Amino acid sequence: MKSNFYLLLLVAAGFCLLGSHNASAQFSLSGQLRTRSELLHGQGSPLSKSDKAAFFTSQRTRLNAGYKGYRTQFFVAVQDVRVWGQDASTNNRITNPALNGLMLHEAWGEISLLDTNQTKLGKEFALKIGRQELLYDDSRLLGNLDWLQQARRHDAALLKYGFKGLTAHIGVAYNQNRELRTGTLYDGVPNGYAAGTNGIGTMYKSMQFAYLGKKLKQGNASFLILIDDFQKYALDTAGVRTIKNGTNKRVTFGPYLQTKLGKAWNLTASAYYQAGKDKDGKSLNAYMYSVKGMYGVSRVFSIGPGFDYTSGSTNGSRKNSTFDPLYGTPHKFWGQMDYFYAANGFGKGGLADFYINSVIKATEKLSIAIDLHQFSSAASIRNAKDEKLSANFGEELDIIATYNLTKTISFQGGYCTFLPTNSLAQVKAVKDPQKMANWAYLMINIKPEFLK
Repeated sequence: MKSNFYLLLLVAAGFCLLGSHNASAQFSLSGQLRTRSELLHGQGSPLSKSDKAAFFTSQRTRLNAGYKGYRTQFFVAVQDVRVWGQDASTNNRITNPALNGLMLHEAWGEISLLDTNQTKLGKEFALKIGRQELLYDDSRLLGNLDWLQQARRHDAALLKYGFKGLTAHIGVAYNQNRELRTGTLYDGVPNGYAAGTNGIGTMYKSMQFAYLGKKLKQGNASFLILIDDFQKYALDTAGVRTIKNGTNKRVTFGPYLQTKLGKAWNLTASAYYQAGKDKDGKSLNAYMYSVKGMYGVSRVFSIGPGFDYTSGSTNGSRKNSTFDPLYGTPHKFWGQMDYFYAANGFGKGGLADFYINSVIKATEKLSIAIDLHQFSSAASIRNAKDEKLSANFGEELDIIATYNLTKTISFQGGYCTFLPTNSLAQVKAVKDPQKMANWAYLMINIKPEFLK
């Protein structure tokens, strides 16, 4: 494991020596060491009364190397993700191959299709290929999921155009498990830890998207359309899954707006519709919308309400009306305790989230965010006896403090509590749940720049 990092350092140093004769070339070398110690007492799902609290420390170690020259860019990010104590202190290998360990997070190259030395118009027309993060707008549907130590990336090709505040991107991806000599069947269920909003663990076989954005005087507006295809499969009488030819195609599209109203209000709104078929081949008719306002009371205090709605399905419905927020960053939106859309299922009833966000900038280095959520089901909930239950899921309070010691060192601590209802325990299949859930963490983030 260590030898891989040393090799990357050696290669980066070699690039620098080779590029020393080229004054126009730019090299960068940076790193990240991020530890997060967590005390979990019902994070992600209510605990049964017999369950005990958990505590662990996870760590991300990342090394980034970049090159920028004439009409080309190159970037590699290698990372190691693990839990302290996961391996014996005398063992330098990953104990279990299914656990997150050393991996290639990003490795991409970008080619400028315009001669940047000849045009002065600020146009961008480029092709970016390889393993890369996809981040658009507020990261609701496409984001890097940076909260998770392993984060999110895609193997894709991206055609980029930009001019005078206009951005147009077209992206494509096509996945295979290995090099095959015949056929293109793809098993989208990963062998390791499955984390994602899409059915909690099923990867697309192919993806195509188009993004059009425009900078406004007081913000920006955009439109996204994304198509992802999933390999068809069949279940035998024993429930064994067998992949077969063909794909199920899903289409998601909608607008996004971020703007200022007057001097104090900041407004964000989006709406998306989902059609086609889900990963299981069921017809889709789903939607979501979100609106959020933040009012700057003063230079140090902002507060504002918001409402998110994702449609859901009722038992026995022929169509799937459950909206899937694709490949975004759910931790950012639906509560810090990750009860919804963050690798923790809660049925198919959708979600209604009314919340109030507030931010206190105590000093130039210290900020405190306090958020209050009221969650409820978008569709009706029924128990095993077909009795209708309350739609109320409960309330969550999040308190997060961030202190930037320097430009490269930061500390973040949080305390969150959730008051779950019996309805939430029902959809999460938790028997005899505790009446309160708590979660606390301390994260230390070190991001040095070795070469810039």
